[in-house]
Formats: sequence, C-alpha cells, structure tokens
Amino acid sequence: MASEKDTITFESVDISQFFDTKESKKNNTPGGIIVLTAKQTNMVENLMAKVKTAAPERYIIFQERMQDLNRLAESIARFPSLLERHELTGGIRTPQSLIDSLISSHNEGDPTLQLPSKATLGKGFLVAKIHTFSSLSKLAKIINEPGDIVSDFQNETITMMFSLLAEDIYLNLIHDAGIPMDFRRQMAISLLLLWEHRSDQTIVDVAPVLQSVWMARRKLAPAFGTLMGTSELLLISIQMDSQWIKFIKKKMTQEDVSLAMEEFLFGLSYEQITKLREILKKKGIPAIGRDEVSSFLGQHVKTDAGLDYRDFYSMYTIRRDNARARTRMNLPGPHYTLEDHFIRFVMELNKEKQNNDTFSGQQRNEDAAKRSG
Repeated sequence: MASEKDTITFESVDISQFFDTKESKKNNTPGGIIVLTAKQTNMVENLMAKVKTAAPERYIIFQERMQDLNRLAESIARFPSLLERHELTGGIRTPQSLIDSLISSHNEGDPTLQLPSKATLGKGFLVAKIHTFSSLSKLAKIINEPGDIVSDFQNETITMMFSLLAEDIYLNLIHDAGIPMDFRRQMAISLLLLWEHRSDQTIVDVAPVLQSVWMARRKLAPAFGTLMGTSELLLISIQMDSQWIKFIKKKMTQEDVSLAMEEFLFGLSYEQITKLREILKKKGIPAIGRDEVSSFLGQHVKTDAGLDYRDFYSMYTIRRDNARARTRMNLPGPHYTLEDHFIRFVMELNKEKQNNDTFSGQQRNEDAAKRSG
C-alpha cells in the first residue's frame, strides 16, 4: 500500500485551468481579490444613486467606506499571488507546493500562523466587506427602498458569511485522510482560489440552501424529547429544494450526519442532547419546549437565534470547535458539522457531474469517429 507521501505526489494538478478569464477580472484588483462582483457593483451603484438624494451625508460616508475596501484590497494585492510561482526567503513556492503542504500538514490548533499572509489578510478584507454590506442593507431600509432590495443586500451579506465557513470546512476536509486524495486535492485548489479572490462558486450555490434550512429551523417550535429531530427534520425537508432532499435521502443514514443534524436543529451540543434525553426519560416527560431547555439542563443554553448572519456564524463555530475537540480526543458524537457534510456532498455531486459530462463528450467523439470512418 502506498504511503501518504507517495500518494500526495500521485497526481500533478495544473492549477492554471482554474485561473480567471478576462471577463471575471473586470472587478478584480491586480492581486486577484474580487472587491465587488458584477451583481454587487450594480446593487451598490443603484442604491448609492438614490442615497445621494435621500441622505447625502450618508452617501459621503459610504463612498469613503467603499474606497477603504478598494484600498485594503490593493494593499493585500501587493503580497505574492498564491496562484503563481515565487522565490520567497524560505524557498520556491508554487501552487502545487502549497497544495502538497496543505494536504500533508498534521498541525493541530489554530492554523493562523501556518497560513500564507495573503490568506489571513484576505479574511480581514472579507469581514470588512460583510459588515459593509450589512450596513448597506440597513441603509436601504432607512431610505425606504422596496423589501426585495433590502433582501438582496442581506442575502449577499449571508453568502459572504458562508465564505468564512468555507475556509474552515475546506481546511477540515483537506486534512481528512479518509477522503480520496483526488478529492482532497480538489478542495485544496478551491481553498487557494478562495484565498486569492475571496469568492467561491460552490458557496454561492450552497449558501441559499443553508440559509433556507436556517430560516426553516427558526420557524419550527421543536419538542425536545426522546425522538428529538425526527418530525422537525421531516418538516424542514419538505420545504427544501431537490439538492437538499438528495442529501437527506443519501446521507442521513450515516450516524455522524444524523448527529450533526440534531445539533444544527436544536442549537445544543451532542453532550447536552444526550443529557437532556436522559433527564426527560428519567422524569417520564415526553417532550419540552425550547424555553424549558435551560432549566432542565441547569445551565443557560441559547437554543434559538435570529436571522442575523452573526448568529449563524457564532453557532456554527461552537459546533465546529466541539466537533474538532471530539475528533482530537476520540470522543463520541459528531466529528463534523452539518455544513461540512453538506458542502462535501455538493462538491461530490459536482465532481460526478463533471466526470459524466467528460465521459459523454468522449463517447460522442468516439461515435463520431466511427461514423466518419
């Protein structure tokens, strides 16, 4: 059986195939960060045109804010690109060497000091952009813009927040030796592109689904009891799109996915859920409401959260940290978050579709060659 080192050098990935086209570079800084997408540019320009008349003092403030974002992106662009070959003090760095380093790394704990400077700085840029779009959504509401305009800015904010999650998830899955090497390499490439541009197409596709799940979760009034999660999961799934339903049908039989789903639904850790089940069973109580959970557990538990993107991210990071701790100490409970499982599933579907498309194309070419022969 090949060693890990042997496996890492198995396949050479030509990362140039993932470089931007001229079309996608229109709103980029020289270093690759996408300050505003074409859609975001249109949204901001239309809103600013109205703010200039309705609230001129706020117009000046936000114009300066957008200039600050551009200056920040320009400063980050001065750091070496992650998609090019560079001679650094520590030696030659290429996209391929970065990918190999990501896959072979076994460092635990906070990875901040292990990452390229551009990755860390870019994260700060993304946080600033998230806060800016959140403020723009509030500004749209203040000047009485239609609800769909306000929602557009809120949705863009949430999609960017999911990009923060994506960085954690890619790093987590890249280090999982149980995942096929070619798939880990694909995620490493996605991570480099995310660091370089602070934009990710997989997350753009996934964000609306996870946002819908989050909203559906909040509308439910779950009964915490011995069958926790069953009815709530069915209610959520009925409201979702085909991609989510495929995920539920294919993955929910896996214990880690099922446990991660319960944590997501109820805002409780696996340990708290287990303890609550035992308490209710002992007391002979079939079910309780959200507002009763804290008193039964004897500790304050925030089982509910608003639609604010900060609530979602905060509760995600708690589940993420708990999952990593269980993995590190080999404890029972989910070792991955629901977001880990779902994003991996979507990437697997996309890869399968690409393979099928490639095979279909080759088959058509072979058939055409036979006919011409």
